[in-house]
Amino acid sequence: MTGAFDRSAIAAVIETARAALPDTQRDLEALARIPSIGADPAHARDVVRSAELTIAILQEHGLENVRMLDLDGAHPSVLGEWMHADNPDAPTVLLYAHHDVQPPGVVANWTSDPFEPVERNGRLYARGVCDDKAGVLAHAAAVKAWLDTHGTLPCNVKVFIEGEEESGSPNLERFLTTYSEDLRADVFVLADAGQWKVGEPAITYMLRGLATIDVTLRALDGPVHSGIFGGAVPDPTVSLAKLIASMVDEHLDVAITGFGDDVRSLTNTERQRILDLGSSAESYLRAAGARPGVLPAGDPAINVFERVWARPNLTVIGFDSHPLAGSSNQIVAAATARLSFRLAAGQDPQRACDAITTHIYAHVPCGLETTVVVHEAVPAWTTNPVGPAFEACERALTAGFAKAPVAAGMGGSVPFVGPFVNAFGGIPALLIGPEDPHSHAHGEDESLHLDDWRKLIESEIHLLAELALTPLR
Repeated sequence: MTGAFDRSAIAAVIETARAALPDTQRDLEALARIPSIGADPAHARDVVRSAELTIAILQEHGLENVRMLDLDGAHPSVLGEWMHADNPDAPTVLLYAHHDVQPPGVVANWTSDPFEPVERNGRLYARGVCDDKAGVLAHAAAVKAWLDTHGTLPCNVKVFIEGEEESGSPNLERFLTTYSEDLRADVFVLADAGQWKVGEPAITYMLRGLATIDVTLRALDGPVHSGIFGGAVPDPTVSLAKLIASMVDEHLDVAITGFGDDVRSLTNTERQRILDLGSSAESYLRAAGARPGVLPAGDPAINVFERVWARPNLTVIGFDSHPLAGSSNQIVAAATARLSFRLAAGQDPQRACDAITTHIYAHVPCGLETTVVVHEAVPAWTTNPVGPAFEACERALTAGFAKAPVAAGMGGSVPFVGPFVNAFGGIPALLIGPEDPHSHAHGEDESLHLDDWRKLIESEIHLLAELALTPLR
């Protein structure tokens, strides 16, 4: 690489970042102690506290004009910037992460308190420590290392930390309309994806969409004796289980009429890129921690990565009937399930929700009273990972990890990516991040591999220099 910042100048920035790592980790741990669970109204104040600490962190790391971006009825996001690049042709890079987190799940299943970070065997454990508060600190640390070393950055930078990502970004359209000029940039760098393996980086080019739907079946005003009325009164829990089972086939693939008609088929290049990765469904299950004897879901004729990156899927993420504790011989009055549908490229979210709703009403047993509530519906996103910005990212990750990155998909969803990229004319989107296959993001014992996090920070240091010299249009 040639230009204003040569190898020795960048090496000095990296040494600064390494020396600051203990302080960077302390900031991460402080942020992770705040239970910023955006989907739980009881934690609304915690999300504000998290945003306030994020503001303080960005200010301490040299960002300017750091402020909270508010909308009525929305959780707060944070934006800071540094816009003093010497080169008038230098791009503006928007660095994205989010400070809201998932609920902890079953707290008793955690090895330690989910909101008290603990380091064990080179990993840091806590809710949100990987997804995505490590991304927040990676951005901040890279900026601070440049400023502390050279007093400047190689390009203009904006750091945007969202507060609603884990809730599906429900106010995204309003947010982009209100703050479009504040967020305008030439390239988008998102630190909410992850590594291919520990020590092996990835650039994510494919995300699934998401539709979350609650369905409630009610038979009674209140519970009744299961011996006296069982066999005459339909059980809402059994009925709901039967309804959900009707949505999938023998492979547990979604089998709702019309639901997948608009799924986009992979191109030959996309399919070959996946096949070249050479994994198997069995090894994927082992990486997930599947119990002995568990067999893969999904059509066995389809490669496992195509299934989890480019095909729709149904997961029941919540089910309310009656807890085991205090249960008795009764038929409950009602049962509710929260259904999470991952959507593939090409699927129109509204069309998908309509197909799901039609199926529900057509398959309710025994005429039970039915309520359907759609919480979120966002499309999939994909890009072709080629061009100058991706080449710059490849060089940066190779320098940071001493290993070339893999181009990979991700079965999860980041609602912000597609609308943001489209709002600014299809700017390049570089998806990297701190997660690895053992991070258990969204699960119990979520963790961050600390050495990979260091490499991610160092990769971002390289990336800012690379993007400063890259023609992005």
